[in-house]
Amino acid sequence: MSSTDPAPASTPRGIHGKVIAISIGAALGGFLFGFDSSVINGAVDSIAGEFALSDTATGFAVASALLGCAVGAWFAGGLADKLGRIRVMVASAVVFLLSAVGSGFAFGVWDLIGWRVVGGLAIGAASVIAPAYIAEVAPAAFRGRLGSLQQMAIVLGIFASLLSDEVLAGAAGGASNELWLGLEAWRWMFLTAVIPALIYGGVALTLPESPRYLVERRREKEAAAVLADYTGEPDPEHRIGLIKESLGGDEELTLSDLRGPRFGLQPIVWVGILLSVLQQAVGINVIFYYSTALWQSVGFDESDAFTTSTITSVTNIVMTLVAIALVDKVGRRSLLLTGSIGMTVSLLAMAIAFSQSTLDSAGDAQLDAPWAGIALVAANLFVVFFAVSWGPVVWVLLGEMFPNRLRAAALAVAAAAQWTANFAITLTFPVMAGWGLQIAYGFYTLMAALSFWFVLTKVPETKGIELEDMGKVSAPGASR
Repeated sequence: MSSTDPAPASTPRGIHGKVIAISIGAALGGFLFGFDSSVINGAVDSIAGEFALSDTATGFAVASALLGCAVGAWFAGGLADKLGRIRVMVASAVVFLLSAVGSGFAFGVWDLIGWRVVGGLAIGAASVIAPAYIAEVAPAAFRGRLGSLQQMAIVLGIFASLLSDEVLAGAAGGASNELWLGLEAWRWMFLTAVIPALIYGGVALTLPESPRYLVERRREKEAAAVLADYTGEPDPEHRIGLIKESLGGDEELTLSDLRGPRFGLQPIVWVGILLSVLQQAVGINVIFYYSTALWQSVGFDESDAFTTSTITSVTNIVMTLVAIALVDKVGRRSLLLTGSIGMTVSLLAMAIAFSQSTLDSAGDAQLDAPWAGIALVAANLFVVFFAVSWGPVVWVLLGEMFPNRLRAAALAVAAAAQWTANFAITLTFPVMAGWGLQIAYGFYTLMAALSFWFVLTKVPETKGIELEDMGKVSAPGASR
């Protein structure tokens, strides 16, 4: 092994119970992400009716939060480096709470969109802080499993929002009907987000600050205490020395420090950006945001939309658990490559199936046997392969792959790119679906195939590598 090679992690110790607890606490930001992204689904028709919205305006109201997420993610890294990870978590919880209340009492569509964008700022920030914080407190041997808690929290948040929407709409006899205190059920759907916001903020106040941030702020005694008490580090002083070395100089980090020779950014930053964009470009959120139309096209009644969406959400949860069990055993690259192959095949099957569709009197795609069954199975297989690979593993990599000094800023840029891609895919699906669902799913197939090549040639394996050695990790096939 040359001097420039990253040192493997020391012999794995048993995982410390406290580090699991604080990782779960940080991952609650992912729960807010999942809850907020899906809670509007149960309210869409009621909002459109309440404010007399066109299809275009309704689509923008649904996707508007994603713009706030991109902005929140962009600025979160700098704020986390200046104020600390915990303060940004608490601020995100407060802002999200205000957004939930504002959305619930919205008096017009632009008011609602404004509050949704405000909530997006909080979600974007939380999406950066959670993986960064977890990576910075987790032992290398268990970092993949703990980092995957972010995705688990996201899918649990999606499931919880679907469940709460159904319960509230059922209690009122419809989302547009009054429920409590003279407010319609759709308004209560937004107001329920106050609960996870309060829990997240309260839990964040109990978390210790990241030892990497503490060392950067020359609070080394506090950092040593966190390493010893929470992560089970046997030699905190030695670890602090390695952290100080990896952080480099004392000057304040800015986004300009991410600049490099390749199209203006360092290569590792581009890897993070493209991982984020490809995670969204395969169309996973189309399945969750537009599932009702998909299931109707294969023969389900509209009243069964909640059941079919719930099945998809449960599948997502179960396969994320599988990913958590595998990520530190088989490695990040193996899971991503397997997922890319599975997604490509299943999306191709969906594209072929929808090429055989016919249009009903309303102009909607309809599938007959056997293509309806093929599309249904392929859609769920796509969710399976995504949930066991690109869903959780991308968050793990974003939290750990950047050198210590660049982590928060680089993760912020990558997360902002992810939210922007999410917005673009969400907004363009109805247009591509209008051309033909086979065109939309053909494009996602192409992106999934591209993701395989990208991982094979550009994404390094980070399994078992200490954070302080990430700057020495090379891309596959790169010369040393």
